[in-house]
Amino acid sequence: MNLSLTTSKLVILLLCSFTVMSQEILPLYEAEIPNSKPAPDTEKSEVNDGILVISNVSRPTLTVYLPEPSKATGQAIIVVPGGGYHIVAAGHEGEDVAKRFNAMGVAAFVLKYRIPNPEWMVNPEIGPLQDAQRAIQLVRMNAKKWNINEKAVGILGFSAGGHLASTAATHFKKSYIPKKKNISLRPDFLILVYPVITFTDDSATHTGSRDNLLGKNASPEKLREYSNELQVTSKTPPTFLVHAKDDPVKVKNTTLFADALSAKGVDSEVLLYETGGHGFGLVNKDFDVQWPDRVWEWMKKLNLK
Repeated sequence: MNLSLTTSKLVILLLCSFTVMSQEILPLYEAEIPNSKPAPDTEKSEVNDGILVISNVSRPTLTVYLPEPSKATGQAIIVVPGGGYHIVAAGHEGEDVAKRFNAMGVAAFVLKYRIPNPEWMVNPEIGPLQDAQRAIQLVRMNAKKWNINEKAVGILGFSAGGHLASTAATHFKKSYIPKKKNISLRPDFLILVYPVITFTDDSATHTGSRDNLLGKNASPEKLREYSNELQVTSKTPPTFLVHAKDDPVKVKNTTLFADALSAKGVDSEVLLYETGGHGFGLVNKDFDVQWPDRVWEWMKKLNLK
């Protein structure tokens, strides 16, 4: 291998590689972004400790990753990276995950959702949920184009992205975006990896995510509304949960949600690692058993076809 590539050649190679992996980047909304204020676009992408993060997101997008047609199962997953409702961890909890699901034959869509901020939102708390609902809507609207079964569309969230994914899976009866006739906003299955769930249990609440979404002076009613273990019903989709017991985002977030699912008779499976901490993405290096393999076996049992 020639290691003396010029900078320009290296940039071209990187751009070509990115084009192959990122098949299509779509603006989430066709025209006006709902719940938005006129504001300059100050979005910034940077790599911190090898992790791609995006800050100041006010223009949401959906990046499309389609599997090889010969492998396609018809299933789809919307991937919601974490970041504490402060940034979007778009690499190891976004693109890398999409490629892994493509290898399983699952179409994947990475959501770059708006960061709650009164500078560019009328009501910051609902902005991320609007974007998650719109992503579900957009995938189902384009099901034929992308060779997807519109009844096999799931959502996967990491950390605060897990809070957003679980919000979409428990608040779907109310549309926060303009409705499209006959298009359901309920995901067909839910995958949560070291998720933030509760805002009312002080022993488990991730205060950064809570305060970034709802502000530091949110009412008890608002905290309950966004404590998603309290919003589970029998209509909540089947769920797979992953967490490490030594995670600073307390594992109790996962067990609270799992217990709520069980109480309502909703199918669920939980994978708890003894160690691994927070933010390990696709691979918990402490163990041979990796959650994507377990999730794939679980998805087969759901018979989403």
